[in-house]
Amino acid sequence: MIEISSGYHLRGRIVLPASKSISARALIINALSRNPSLPDNLSDSDDTQAMLKGLASPKPSPKGEGLKSLPLGGDLEEAGGSFIDIGAAGTAMRFLTAYLSVTPGEHTITGTQRMQHRPIGILVDALRQLGASIVYEGEEGFPPLRIVGHDNLEGGSLTVPGNVSSQYISALLMIAPTLKNGLHLTLEGNVASRPYLDMTISMMRDFGAKVEWTGNNVIDVQPGSYLQRPYHIESDWSAASYWYEMVAVSRDAKAEVELVGLHHDSIQGDSKVWQMFRELGVVTEYFVEPDGTEVVKIRKGGGITCHFSCDFTHQPDLAQTLAVTCALLDVPFHLYGLQSLRIKETDRIDALVNELGKIFTLEERDSELLWEGFYEIEDLDMLPYETFVFDTYEDHRMAMSLAPVCLRTGGEIQINNPEVVSKSYPAFWEDLKKVGFRIRICK
Repeated sequence: MIEISSGYHLRGRIVLPASKSISARALIINALSRNPSLPDNLSDSDDTQAMLKGLASPKPSPKGEGLKSLPLGGDLEEAGGSFIDIGAAGTAMRFLTAYLSVTPGEHTITGTQRMQHRPIGILVDALRQLGASIVYEGEEGFPPLRIVGHDNLEGGSLTVPGNVSSQYISALLMIAPTLKNGLHLTLEGNVASRPYLDMTISMMRDFGAKVEWTGNNVIDVQPGSYLQRPYHIESDWSAASYWYEMVAVSRDAKAEVELVGLHHDSIQGDSKVWQMFRELGVVTEYFVEPDGTEVVKIRKGGGITCHFSCDFTHQPDLAQTLAVTCALLDVPFHLYGLQSLRIKETDRIDALVNELGKIFTLEERDSELLWEGFYEIEDLDMLPYETFVFDTYEDHRMAMSLAPVCLRTGGEIQINNPEVVSKSYPAFWEDLKKVGFRIRICK
C-alpha cells in the first residue's frame, strides 16, 4: 500500500513510456519477418517483457535452415517443446496464441489464475478453422493452451464477430501474410475498437504486407513475407491520459505539463484523448524542439461542459480515466460502449462502481456508467479530510486513474497493490514525485 498526497502546484516535464500496444504488434511482426534485431524504444512494461519471453521460444528460422530455438524451459525444450507463462499479459496471450500456431514446434502457453478465466475460445476457433492445432489443457474456452505450430497453414476465408476484443482480430491479421492463401476476414456486426485494427493494419503495411479494408467490415490480406526493417516505437497516448486527468482536476489554475514523445499524427486510437479533455477544460498544444523531439503541452484553459457523454467502443482504455475525472470535476456523465471492460485485467465496470462508490453514487446499466452528480459523502465540507483507501483489482489502469483523486480533495489517499502499474507504466509513481506528489510506502 502507498499513501499519496499532493502540493498545490502542478508543473513539469514527463518523458512518457513507449506504447505497449505498438510494442506488442511490432514484436510479433518483427519476429514473423525473422529479423534478429529488435524494434527501437520498446516499452519497458510487464506486458512487453511477457511478449519477449514468449518470443524466446522455438521460432521460425531463415528459409533453408532448420528450426532453431533460444534457451528456455530446460527439459521441455529438449523434448522439442516450450512452456510459456505470460503472467497477466492478455495481449501477449492473444498475440502469441496466433504466432505460435504458425511457429513450428510444440508449445504450451498459460498465465495467472485471472488469465485462466479470460476467454480465448473465439480466437482458438478461428485459428482452428485456418488449420491450427490447438487443444485446451484445462477448461474449454480458456488458457492454458497446447499448440502444435506449423508454418504451412492454409488460411482462406474466415468470419468472426466484430464486437469481440480487437486483439483477437489483430492476432489473426498479423499472421495472415504467412498463410498459404492469405486471409479474407469478414467481421460480423459492429466493429469494436476499430482504431486498434487500423493500428495493426498500418504497422503491417510498414513491414511490407499487402492488407486493406475492402468493405466496412471486410479485410483482405495477401500471402507474402514481411520485410525486415528498423522500427521506432512512439510514446503511449494511453499513459498520457492520466496527465490530462491531473491537469483537469488540479486546483492549480496554471497547471501545465509537457509530455515528451507523443506523435501529432499518431496511429494510436487513444490519441483522441485530447479531444475528450477539451470538453473538460484542458488545452493541448504541439511543438517540435530543435533536435526533432515531439512534445505535447497540456494546460488548463477553456470552459468545462455541464454534462459529458461519450462512446468508448473504440477507446475502452480511457473509460476509467474519464469517469474519475468527470466525477472529481462535478460533471455528470454518461459513458457507454464499455462491453470489452468486462474481460480486461478485471471487470472494470464493477471495479469502478465499487471504488468510485466510496465517494460518488454511480449507476451501472449493462455496459454503461452514469453519474448524476450525487456524492456518498453527506457533508461535502468533510471531503478534503477523508482518507480514501482504493483497491486496484490487479489492474494498472485502476491504480493510475484513481491516483489523482488527492489533487481534488487536497487530502491523502491510499492505494493497495500499487505495483500493478508496472504492467504498462513502471515509472508512474516516480513521475508523480517529479511534479510534487508525496508518496509514502505504508506497511
